[in-house]
Amino acid sequence: MTRPVLIVKTGSTMPHLAAERGDYEDWIADGLSVPDVRTVAVEAGEALPDPETLRGVVVTGSSALVTDRLDWSERTGAWLRAAVDAEIPMLCICYGHQLLADTLGGTVGANRKGREIGAIDVTLNEAGRADPLFEGLPETLRVSSSHRQQVLALPEGAVALGHNEMDPHQAYRLGARVWGVQFHPEWDDGVIRAYLEARREVLREEGLDPEALLDRVAPSAHGERILENFARAL
Repeated sequence: MTRPVLIVKTGSTMPHLAAERGDYEDWIADGLSVPDVRTVAVEAGEALPDPETLRGVVVTGSSALVTDRLDWSERTGAWLRAAVDAEIPMLCICYGHQLLADTLGGTVGANRKGREIGAIDVTLNEAGRADPLFEGLPETLRVSSSHRQQVLALPEGAVALGHNEMDPHQAYRLGARVWGVQFHPEWDDGVIRAYLEARREVLREEGLDPEALLDRVAPSAHGERILENFARAL
């Protein structure tokens, strides 16, 4: 019997977008395109299974902050440590990327350069260019992002894979098949455009130019390829 791939749901997208297009777990499952994908909503109190029963794990983003030390988040962090110890393939996205680093001894905090949001470029370093998660992709990725906190220091043993001017730790790997990415490979150009539209006023108040950010948005298959590559690693 095939073991399932588990999506650990740490948050949800905007309600109007979820009603129109589905939520994080739907976009991730579509991108993975593998059989038997299950979701556990940890932010709603649902219990996580024994990691040993799983084929792989994807951890979603969230509007919560890792540094708030919410009960469900701390429990999930402890579970992630057990999943790493069990050598379960894992892709941790945005909040998940931060939670994994925090749990394993890294440091998470406010991005000193402010909010990063929109269609961004991420440059792969030598390790990133050779990493199976980014197979078939160019040195510079175009992906979608929205975050206020970041991984300030990687956990011991983590291998940095990608960076940009806003964040030196856009992607990292632990061991052979555990990855963290600060950006959202499951978001297409329509999703990030919806976020920018919804947050126009907040962005202006923070000194950002929502119109310029919207002008940068264009279709990119790089995030889709990352999810496909992770599925191949399962």
